Amino acid sequence: NLEKQGIKTRVIDLYCLKPLSAKTLKEALLQISNIVTVEDHYPEGGLGELVKSLLSGTGLKIHSLAVNKPPQSGKPEELLAYEEIDEQSIVKAGKALI
Repeated sequence: NLEKQGIKTRVIDLYCLKPLSAKTLKEALLQISNIVTVEDHYPEGGLGELVKSLLSGTGLKIHSLAVNKPPQSGKPEELLAYEEIDEQSIVKAGKALI
């Protein structure tokens, strides 16, 4: 969606945080100017915190999307929208960093 709007993107899919090559991740992330992290769990101890820690002091803009609301039942797409970690929320966060 962002690419269609002329906004270059790069997706790095980290399926787990450990083991993690901090050097490799840092090199990949330093090639871009803004970062949106997205995780389908609470932010504490997650990807957003790890990325912010690794890149502190670099001047990169980092916005983290994660589960922050009380759990509820629903279809997967409804829950992603409820937690604001769906495609629309990712696009909104990406545009806000520009």
